[in-house]
Amino acid sequence: MNRKQLNTMKVFRFKRFAHKSYSVFNSLHRAVTIGVLSGCALVSAHAASAEPVERVHIQSSSDTIPLQELDEVVVTASKVDLPLNMAAKQVTVITRQEIERAPVRSIEELFQYVAGADILQRGPHGVQADISLRGGSFDQTAILLNGVNLTSPHTGHYSFDIPVNLSDIERIEIVQGPSSLVYGASAFAGGVNIITKKENVSNAVAKMEGGMHGLFGADVRGAYKTDNALHTLSAGYKRSDGYIRNSDYNIANLLWQSRFNINGSRIDIQAGLNDKAYGANTFYTAAYPDQFDDTRGLFLSVKGETNGKLRLIPHLYWSRHYDEFQLIRDGTPNVPEWYTGHNYHRSDVFGMNLNLQYASAWGITGFGGEFRNEGILSNVLGRPMEDSIGKYTKSDNRTNISYFVEHNFIYDPFTLSLGGLLHYNTAIADQFDFYPALNASFRAKENLSIYASWNKATRMPTFTDLYYTTKTHIGNSNLEAEQSEAFEVGTKYTHPVVRGSVAAFYMKGRNMIDWVKPSPEALWESRNHTQLDKKGFEANILLDLAAWFGTNQPFRSLSFGYMYLHQDLAVDSLISNYALNHLRHKLTAALHHQVTKKLSLSWHFRWQDRVGSYVQYVDLQPGERVEFTPFSLLDIKARYTLPNVELFVNANNIFNTTHVDFGNIPQPGFWLSGGVSYRF
Repeated sequence: MNRKQLNTMKVFRFKRFAHKSYSVFNSLHRAVTIGVLSGCALVSAHAASAEPVERVHIQSSSDTIPLQELDEVVVTASKVDLPLNMAAKQVTVITRQEIERAPVRSIEELFQYVAGADILQRGPHGVQADISLRGGSFDQTAILLNGVNLTSPHTGHYSFDIPVNLSDIERIEIVQGPSSLVYGASAFAGGVNIITKKENVSNAVAKMEGGMHGLFGADVRGAYKTDNALHTLSAGYKRSDGYIRNSDYNIANLLWQSRFNINGSRIDIQAGLNDKAYGANTFYTAAYPDQFDDTRGLFLSVKGETNGKLRLIPHLYWSRHYDEFQLIRDGTPNVPEWYTGHNYHRSDVFGMNLNLQYASAWGITGFGGEFRNEGILSNVLGRPMEDSIGKYTKSDNRTNISYFVEHNFIYDPFTLSLGGLLHYNTAIADQFDFYPALNASFRAKENLSIYASWNKATRMPTFTDLYYTTKTHIGNSNLEAEQSEAFEVGTKYTHPVVRGSVAAFYMKGRNMIDWVKPSPEALWESRNHTQLDKKGFEANILLDLAAWFGTNQPFRSLSFGYMYLHQDLAVDSLISNYALNHLRHKLTAALHHQVTKKLSLSWHFRWQDRVGSYVQYVDLQPGERVEFTPFSLLDIKARYTLPNVELFVNANNIFNTTHVDFGNIPQPGFWLSGGVSYRF
């Protein structure tokens, strides 16, 4: 970046905001575009996510070009897009370069290396995984794709059934803590916004890989750029025979995106298809190891954005998810007589929202509203229908209506954000609820900022929570919405060599929903817990070894992350399937270094200690209740980079550590794979 651009960024930091807020607002708008295009070169570890200035390696075959200062990343941690240094929350950004270095095969597996996230896998490589932020359940995290809320009302198990390959992603933003004002009512414990690449030139990339357990994968992505439009199309496929019995999978993705620039305004259109079929060995109950799931997800969205002092951002979206769940997989011998058919579900979400942002001498104001309808057709979930539709004999439907307002007072070195969400759900008669948000930050020095936040949030029970009743589970149609109130304080420090952040948080929850049972022999029941108190802290640090010691030595970066969490539940002596089995400790570390000019290694380590217990099954029968045990894993990725070709090898769980995220579902041991990618 040249000196003129750096000076522009100083203006962007609002040192003259009181006199020319409209100029700052336009700078913010430009920064969004600049941040997307420049994100391809960003280097980040978990600590880097909360820092005001990104310092990076510009990617090359040797990966040894000196660090350069780039524009600040603008994130969606509020209703008004703000730079990271002004976000009065713990915001983690996983950048494109971090994704390229990670030894993973799915979006979900990236969260394994984030200290503040708990990713609980039933199946690897994107088969199925639940994400927990600061001890929240998988249903309490909102999942968005380019701002489109794809959170499943059926169950959070399917929220990651989205048509995105790793090569599609520009960055991932993780907002910790209740975020109903930002991402909607489903962001009870936080939100994840996956942002795809917006290329500035026409290009194409193809990748192919293979490995142990019959692993095979291939994807291709192409971008076509004109003066006023960008069109991208990507397709991907992966499969495996499975690492244990009945753990095979086939996954396909298709994603189309177009962006049109018209007289300073912008229109974004995107559509996608995700198709999965996988063996679900003991996924939902250890009594039946031959489960199988066949799912398909589709979505379409159109988003507009104008420019100027008053920006209008209308958004229209639709998503549909099909699920055929087989408690006993087709072809399994000796099927019991009582099992007469599979479970069939179709959930639909239709939404439209309008976000208006206005800049004045008093700051930047965001206001608007959202209409979101959620429905399900099923032969298991919902209320009986008078007339069936094919295999569907039951249904339910509800509508969320929300109005929001947020104002940001920005006067260097202070930022104060006040706002709230007025929310109504048709499943709760004649009741509007208000969820306020107060966030503040103070830049004590050029490299040091302090922030504090207070937020309230809510979450409606999923259709599974309400209605899922089988031989092993009992749903509860009388469940109430969850409510939470959270406080957070933290500090962020940035320096060319050292960057770090520390955050302490406290949350009070009411009507918490979990599947529990009083004894191993009892059935799982969905219940509202009376109250849940959680407190903890998270710390991250990144050492930029190239900036410290220079580029003549091999080491490039070293990062550490740690989270501690303690939860007190007002209900005792219950076996929990989700909420009580949180991580007490999680430690992450990552090292990136050059072996030769073209060969690099990335080492990723994590250690975690989960509280709680599960009923251990022996010969398909419930046995003793056992505690979760701590474990540590080490993963490595090697990359050999040429001008248009990259060869890579992933070695996961290199010490073949036995471990579980959910009770009775063993996770993979050592798994070796490799492949090649080519850029046209």
